[in-house]
Amino acid sequence: MSNLESFTDDELTQLLRKSDESAFTYIYNHYWDKLYYVAYRLLRDTDAAEEIVQEVFMALWKKRETLSIQSMNPYLGAMTRYAVYRFLAKQKLSKTKENDVAMENSGAVSEIDVENKILLEIVTRLSNKLPEKCRLVFQYNKLEDQSLPEVAERLNMSQKTAEAHLTKALRVVRSGMSDVTRDYMPLIIIIALLKK
Repeated sequence: MSNLESFTDDELTQLLRKSDESAFTYIYNHYWDKLYYVAYRLLRDTDAAEEIVQEVFMALWKKRETLSIQSMNPYLGAMTRYAVYRFLAKQKLSKTKENDVAMENSGAVSEIDVENKILLEIVTRLSNKLPEKCRLVFQYNKLEDQSLPEVAERLNMSQKTAEAHLTKALRVVRSGMSDVTRDYMPLIIIIALLKK
């Protein structure tokens, strides 16, 4: 078995069918570079080409008992090309799915943006009806995300006063929101239905 170079493809195939590991190792060492070249030429990606060649040899070993090979070089070359085509098809399918998910997410994000803008507009409209100091405490704290001590300092009032204004503002805005929800319930239902 040491001089496998003199064996024909048919003899190597017969040995491979009998699970002869030395025949498999010889075929692997003899054809690996050629198959890598075929895969790399089609993909221009070293990692993918190596992975495909490994898969080809794994498939060759798995199918060893049912092999019918007339000529080893064209047979392995064809296996490699088919593996590359499967790889490219899978990659294209994966890219298509990725694009579909991105499109769905962008649609969801734009829906959320629209809903947030509508909600912000309603809250702003409601807060504009508040007395001035009350409105400013609410807008600075809730809409501009400033802390209550910062708001109190900015408006030159005590923190207790700022808290009282905020409590009043929240009560008025919540009450207004429940009215808006009741008035706009048909619109909310339509938006919910459009999401499905």
